[in-house]
Amino acid sequence: MDILFLAHRAPFPPDRGDRIRSYNILKHLSGRARVHLVAFVDDDAAVTDEDRALLGECVVIPRTKSQVRAAAEALATGRPVSLTAFADRRVTAAVNAIVQRHPIDAVYAFSGQMAQYLPADVPLTIMDFVDLDSAKFDAYADDAIGPMRWMMKREARLLGAFERSVARRVTAPLFVSAAEAALLPGSRALENGIDTVRYDPQRSTPVHSAHPLIVFTGQMDYRPNVDAVTWFARSVLPLIPRAHFAIVGRAPTAGVRALAGQDVTVTGEVADVRGWLAAADVVVAPLQLARGVQNKVLEAMAMARPVVASGPAAEGIDHAGTIRIAGDARDYANAITALLNDPAGAAALGHAAREQVIRRYGWTARLTPLDDLLGLHAERQVV
Repeated sequence: MDILFLAHRAPFPPDRGDRIRSYNILKHLSGRARVHLVAFVDDDAAVTDEDRALLGECVVIPRTKSQVRAAAEALATGRPVSLTAFADRRVTAAVNAIVQRHPIDAVYAFSGQMAQYLPADVPLTIMDFVDLDSAKFDAYADDAIGPMRWMMKREARLLGAFERSVARRVTAPLFVSAAEAALLPGSRALENGIDTVRYDPQRSTPVHSAHPLIVFTGQMDYRPNVDAVTWFARSVLPLIPRAHFAIVGRAPTAGVRALAGQDVTVTGEVADVRGWLAAADVVVAPLQLARGVQNKVLEAMAMARPVVASGPAAEGIDHAGTIRIAGDARDYANAITALLNDPAGAAALGHAAREQVIRRYGWTARLTPLDDLLGLHAERQVV
């Protein structure tokens, strides 16, 4: 079987939320079929020989279009910016060439931006929206003012219409959680997993901290993460005496870097996030806007850390009561302080979280539904 895999960001290296998901899906499929990849790449992409060995053809195209140009194209054509930002004739040409060269039996499109490249004559099409982006922009509009509010509302409306039209014509529209899938009729969930061998506290060396350490991990130019750490540093941390807050993740914005001080560390990109997780007395995920399954929460649970998360950050995860949920600043401060004052209880909570992740979120179990969707049952040998 030949599968064409389309991705808005090449899955290499698998070191951030979307790339972790797309990489593990691609790896799963490549063990059962011949997979051809067409993907955009960012500046930090690194495609190794080992990665290419998973694939038949591998076409990666740098994404060079500016947001200003994408917005201008969107306004001129009546399309969502999310689509014009990823509209590229080079991708269209690459897709057409692969379809002509290979007997493509199925297409797996990762992220809604790539739906515009779905070939018309392939019998099986899987559209992995991951999250419902139109709902995200609708939420952004609630906090915006003036022209930006109008732009966010426009994006939500146009993108929502596009998502619904795509869902009606593909074989299976997928989302990262049941809650996300419920937002688009006819969709189903394909949940994220976690590599519990890699994310094992026994395999990691903790960084040193002289004070009780609270850790947040994530891509630090992503707006929900920026808003979360800014709120936490300003509203929650002052309520927790002697604690230190570490913001761990690449590309921190100027606003995030400005949070650094005596009680806050902003690391920027680190070689291995596991050392920070292993050192954490508590991991927090205070996101107010969170779609689907949060990898940062799964990673902390797998590392047997006690987690305090917002309702939205925990919503897509079957945590079975093994993490603490908090709302306002006082809720967070009380939950974190209670864990810091009870190391044995915190350790027990972290252990229970890891056991839950092992039971529920191994990648093999999470991706098995793809075998039925695509008729893939026998492992093939990758050479």
